Amino acid sequence: ERHQGKNVLFPFAFHCTGMPIQASANKLKTEIEKFGSPPQFPEEDPEVRAKMEAAIQAEKEAKAKATAPDKKAKGGKTKLVSKTGTGIVRQWNILKKMVPEEEIPQFVDPTHWLMYFPPIGVDHLSHFGAGVDWRRAFITTAVNPYYDAFIRWQFNVLREKKKILFGKRNNVYSIVDGQVCADHDRSEGEGVGPQEYVLIKLKVLPPDHGQARHDKMEKLMKTHSGKSIFFVPATLRPETMYGQTNCFVLPTGEYGAFYIDATDEIFIMSDRSARGLSCQLYDKSKDQYFTKEFGKIEKLESFTGDELLGLPLKAPLATYEKVYTLPLLTISMGKGTGVVTSVPSDAPDDYVSFQVMKDKPDFAAKYGITPDMVNPYEVVPIISIEGYGEASAVFMCEKLGIKSFNDKAKLTQAKDETYLKGFTMGIMSIGPHKGKKVSEAKPIIRQEMIDANQAHLYFEPESKVVSRTNDECVVAATDQWYLAYGEESWSEAVKKHVLNTETFDAYDPVALGKYEYVIGWLKEWACTRQFGLGTYLPWDTQWVIESLSDSTIYMAYYTISLVLQGKGNLNGDKSLSPGAVDPALLTDDVF
Repeated sequence: ERHQGKNVLFPFAFHCTGMPIQASANKLKTEIEKFGSPPQFPEEDPEVRAKMEAAIQAEKEAKAKATAPDKKAKGGKTKLVSKTGTGIVRQWNILKKMVPEEEIPQFVDPTHWLMYFPPIGVDHLSHFGAGVDWRRAFITTAVNPYYDAFIRWQFNVLREKKKILFGKRNNVYSIVDGQVCADHDRSEGEGVGPQEYVLIKLKVLPPDHGQARHDKMEKLMKTHSGKSIFFVPATLRPETMYGQTNCFVLPTGEYGAFYIDATDEIFIMSDRSARGLSCQLYDKSKDQYFTKEFGKIEKLESFTGDELLGLPLKAPLATYEKVYTLPLLTISMGKGTGVVTSVPSDAPDDYVSFQVMKDKPDFAAKYGITPDMVNPYEVVPIISIEGYGEASAVFMCEKLGIKSFNDKAKLTQAKDETYLKGFTMGIMSIGPHKGKKVSEAKPIIRQEMIDANQAHLYFEPESKVVSRTNDECVVAATDQWYLAYGEESWSEAVKKHVLNTETFDAYDPVALGKYEYVIGWLKEWACTRQFGLGTYLPWDTQWVIESLSDSTIYMAYYTISLVLQGKGNLNGDKSLSPGAVDPALLTDDVF
């Protein structure tokens, strides 16, 4: 309407649902409890501040190095230092810039934020000259009884139509917060979902080269003689396990031996991945987790990657009876388990790194790798691809002239091409599924390995996710109310509507493509959590409706908010209702 030259007033409201306000209030409460009111922060001493800032920078650099050891650290100030000047952020100091200091203690109550800041927002926008119909303004959450009733109606209808279900589902989760971490609850990683991997179990065999660095492993094997110990690399390609020739670890990486209650076994993996595994189901049918206590896992021993090099392993499905652990300097400890199984026939990175160990004995010797750990092993053809032969990684590396794992751009090109061609055109040339398409054999082999206790499912976020409480999130299987967006009749109805030019206009073919894409992948959406601000789930009030789910049809509320609340009544005081409407009378039938 405005583009047609008409004078238009927009509606405007304040979405207060979710974690941000609650997290900020909690931080303030902790600061006051620890440092007093007004607080005396230790960094007020210049010497202490210098030490704290140095520690923050050192921790950042160490984390970056551990996560991506092949990348050089960047110089200059961190983002935090650039914003704050110190790198030390206190909630008290943030509020001090906005409110009188004597009032700050009141903000330990999250609802006080809702009373204080939205009216200031209205005032500032009015001074900007914003064209807003302030009769329609409101805040969300249970603080506003009118909007609260509107959302309760919405969810009652969804439940009545069987669009909301309950059960254990894998979701991005904050162990510190004790709940699912939805998009609006994140300081990093918006839009990131769970990624499924398969943990392959490579059994540790008794060390056979008399290397002193294996003393710790030998002691672990002796102390827990009745338990099998496994390296557990995470892979997206279980169908390629026939081609394993070795296993890789990062020499400078930090690993642990973790006890798995569900299987009475010991897994060698990174601390980060073990933390995630402790929140996941071993047996979905029995609701049995990998560990006895959710979110906690027993660490029996710590290892550096160097202490794991040269260990003999029994790899499931592999052609070779025994393979060895070799060094790989490009492993990221921030993804997967920090352990990588090697299939040089179909993984360009594996092939190049494996060949380096063969072609450069001095490099291998530097890491205590003897010739018999490498030289007897050859590439095992496992997948035939027309035009690429039976070892696509070898073909692509030779075609692109890749000689070193430092040829990152070419390796990425080779990897993308071999993985795509392997899945879409590949034919299995080994094993009981020989002759089948890779796309058909993959799920079958995956399930066969799980059934044979040679593998387990493992999940982690597609990329790093950090909650607003600064916790790096994992993927956890938790009891959860969720919206069944993937339910066929629902998704098909939406798709039919969106793709019909008579009923829907996206105004842009790119946008239309994204609508169709999201309809395709969006299956289940965790719509509640147990922490933060919002509307309580009507039939199960231990749950709060999360911030994306309570804002899907808020624009419809604009049409009636001027009657229910009116101007200057953001919080929904019934004594100020223009229509003299009592929110207690807003039953589902009213909406």
